[in-house]
Amino acid sequence: MNGAEAFIETLYNCGVEVCFANPGTSEMQLVAAVDRQHGMRAILGLFEGVVTGAADGYGRMADKPAITLLHLGPGLGNGLANLHNAKKAGSPIINMVGDHATYHLHFDAPLTSDAAGVARPMSDWVRISKSNRDLAQAGAEAYSVAMGGYPGKIATVIVPADHAWTEGSAPVAAPAISAAPRAPHAAIAAAVDALKAEGGPKCLFLGGRALREDALHQAGRIAAATGCRLVAETFATRHQRGAGRVAVEKLPYFGEQAEAFLKDFGTIVFCGAEPPVSFFAYPGKPSWLSPPDASLVRLASMREDALDALTALADALNAPAEPALVQAPTQFPAEPGKLNSASLGAILAELLPENAIVSDEGATQGGAAMLMCAGAKPHDWLQLTGGAIGQGLPVAVGAAVACPDRKVIALQADGSGMYTVQSLWTMARENLDVTTIILNNGSYAILNIELMRVGVQNPGPKALSMLDLRNPGLNWTQMSEGMGVPAVRVDTGEGFRKALEEALAHKGPRLIEAML
Repeated sequence: MNGAEAFIETLYNCGVEVCFANPGTSEMQLVAAVDRQHGMRAILGLFEGVVTGAADGYGRMADKPAITLLHLGPGLGNGLANLHNAKKAGSPIINMVGDHATYHLHFDAPLTSDAAGVARPMSDWVRISKSNRDLAQAGAEAYSVAMGGYPGKIATVIVPADHAWTEGSAPVAAPAISAAPRAPHAAIAAAVDALKAEGGPKCLFLGGRALREDALHQAGRIAAATGCRLVAETFATRHQRGAGRVAVEKLPYFGEQAEAFLKDFGTIVFCGAEPPVSFFAYPGKPSWLSPPDASLVRLASMREDALDALTALADALNAPAEPALVQAPTQFPAEPGKLNSASLGAILAELLPENAIVSDEGATQGGAAMLMCAGAKPHDWLQLTGGAIGQGLPVAVGAAVACPDRKVIALQADGSGMYTVQSLWTMARENLDVTTIILNNGSYAILNIELMRVGVQNPGPKALSMLDLRNPGLNWTQMSEGMGVPAVRVDTGEGFRKALEEALAHKGPRLIEAML
């Protein structure tokens, strides 16, 4: 085999089944190697941010890595924002980034760059192959990093073109993956003491894998034994929620609201998350959100087994077998007439299919939908973990590839959707079962709020123009149909209900442009 073939064969033998790709000339041997590996699916994205975001969505739902195929340092650079989100999410991803042949680098051709340097800020591990025979070993090591760094890590392999095309290589054995690290016994004991101690209200603060259904069951047992409240981090990697599952409260986004939410807790026990901080600094407002006199106890970090820690804590507390705080089915009335975020959320909650996956980048207009869907049929909710916008549509692509038998809903704000609008083309090309709901309010609405929050008084037309999307207005229906996804524009609750019913009844991509 040549180096590329041995590399791809090694990854496939490890269990990697999907390649999200946007290749260039330096990657043609890798393209050919993926082509020859008949068990591996190749999916083209028209922009690298779609590729990396799709790998994130796939990793969140499959709990194993896909590979991305990216063109040199600049191509990788185009995909960095969604690798940032994936890194914050703890998603397993393997990037394979082509580079110039080793003997060509010193000529400083136009696309020559420090590809490894570009990779490092958004990767947990970076490796440049040393030879054609080393490529397969690099692939095995990358898989070991991606899967061995519970819950997942970003591994990047830089592949010089001559290493890819040179013959004389062979695949290597798949590495053994060690079990997730466990929280130490002392941490369990400290959490028991903290939750049993006298004092003010107590909180079990959850994030990462602690928001999976099985871990939430154990958290509900703990709540039944201690009366503590269950609170989730603001933006979750994958939150399994809905009727019949243990419900948690959400920490508000804005710092002062989050600080007020937490202020009465005398004890906060963290599992799968770190103590919360404000997303941004503001004049005269705090960055650290936990009460200054509260007792903060780390049960398990994001990199430790949340299910094991919560189970051990529940058992140590002699908690009952049945959890508290089980979510009851709920339904909200939808106001007729002009569509707004509340009526949209109520209709979505009513019609949301069982076992649906929601990729949420709804921003200011999406909050009502998340709140109202708490008591909908059981579903998974995926959020913007790293805050870099342009994640929602690519994550929906990856989730649909990972779970082809589940309906995916992309709840997408209009402004951030434009960052990775090319995702619609991939949805059409692969006939992915994604219903996209564009929340079109013609504005970067969150930034209008932030302008006031940082203390800007009486902003002028120049400032406001940088936050406005109405000149000209975006026509998502036309853009969607131009990329092969049937679309409809609605501006009433009745119209939205009809469009959503039709989209959910259909297998394949659909887009609803909701005018708010």
